[in-house]
Amino acid sequence: MRAMTLALILGMALPGLAAAEEIGSVDTVFKWLGPNHKIVVEAFDDPEVDGVTCYLSRAKTGGIKGGLGLAEDRAEASIACRQVGPIRINEKLKDGEVVFKERTSLVFKTMQVVRFFDEARNTLVYLVYSDRIIEGSPQNAVTAIPVLPWPVAQ
Repeated sequence: MRAMTLALILGMALPGLAAAEEIGSVDTVFKWLGPNHKIVVEAFDDPEVDGVTCYLSRAKTGGIKGGLGLAEDRAEASIACRQVGPIRINEKLKDGEVVFKERTSLVFKTMQVVRFFDEARNTLVYLVYSDRIIEGSPQNAVTAIPVLPWPVAQ
């Protein structure tokens, strides 16, 4: 009960984070009981930068534990962010700001995406990684978007 209360409190303490929309998935391992192991592709829009959408692919553990939300997902993830419209920055950006966070185990492990702005190159940089309260993982992926003018339709 305490673990669920802690997870609820932590979830409420992170306002302004993007919510992901599942684009699709593929099964990787058949499970007799519960859902199969799979790779999911999700999309989310940067909450502070209009015109940017990020796509994540990551493993989701199936089986009985996975179906009940008790399994720990692997730390690997891939990210690709793209300009999908005119880029407009809504607030002053903070380097390393978390723009997306999702629980990948019952309580202790999360996957998150942080944003940096490379001012010298006028480029937004997004980093995805997994962390755990006790020990994180060095596995990560990065993508970058140059801030360019968006062509106007004639």
